[in-house]
Amino acid sequence: MIPRVLPGLASRRLFSVSTRMATMTPLEDAMRDKLAHAFTPSTLVIRNDSHKHAHHAAMEGSTSKETHFHVTIVSDAFESKMQPARHRMVYALFKEEMAREGGLHALQLKTKTPAEEQREKERTEKA
Repeated sequence: MIPRVLPGLASRRLFSVSTRMATMTPLEDAMRDKLAHAFTPSTLVIRNDSHKHAHHAAMEGSTSKETHFHVTIVSDAFESKMQPARHRMVYALFKEEMAREGGLHALQLKTKTPAEEQREKERTEKA
C-alpha cells in the first residue's frame, strides 16, 4: 500500500469529516484530519500496515482493515519534548479510536521537529 503524504499546509484537506464522502479508509482519514489540526505538521506520512497483521491471534474475527498504522510526523509542537512526551501527545488524540472494538490496535510513531528532520537529511546527503 502506498502511503499518503501531507507535506506542508498547502495539501491539507480543508473540509470536515462530516462533509466528506464515504471513503474506503475512514479511520486513516480521521487520523490525518486530527493530526493535521492538532500539530500543523510540515510532514505527515500515514501508512496502513493492517494487512501485515491480519493473521495475528488478536485480529482473529476482526473485520476492520484499519487496525495497524505507522505515522511519521514532523511538527514544531514537538520542540523541547522528549520522545515519550511526543508519543503521549499523539496517543491522546486517538484515545477513542483505540478503545473502540475493532478500532485502532497498534500505532507505530516517528515524531520529529523540523530541525531534527533537517539534520537527518543533511546526514543522509553526506553519506
